[in-house]
Amino acid sequence: MSNAASSPIVVDARPSASLVSWTQVIYALHAVSLVTGILGAASVVGAFLIGWPSIIAVVINYVKRGDARGTWLDSHFRWQIRTFWFGLLWVMICAVFVVATLGIGLLIAWLPLTIVGIWFVYRILRGWLRLVDRQPMYH
Repeated sequence: MSNAASSPIVVDARPSASLVSWTQVIYALHAVSLVTGILGAASVVGAFLIGWPSIIAVVINYVKRGDARGTWLDSHFRWQIRTFWFGLLWVMICAVFVVATLGIGLLIAWLPLTIVGIWFVYRILRGWLRLVDRQPMYH
């Protein structure tokens, strides 16, 4: 019986064209959420975290993640998943701060939320550009 954790990961493995396309679709879905937040009534952060395109993107990330193991795309999947979850963490910290200060913190909570929104745009743009260049993500 072999243990998957003990098997070596070959980083030089070439991903299938289909998997590269799926990764493009995931970045595109996240970008749609960002554009919706920028142009619509929702905020960038809100659209990214609760907009259906980003939710679908995260689900696809988890479904296709195993296929990316051992390829340079694995870093993109990790990048995308971490972007979503770390953004959610920061938003929750801001929400707890606002509640703990009985709403007074709302006066300054816009600053970290704006930074998170800019961070989302940066992460999706940087990742997508690296994908187009067929380069892995470095954290």
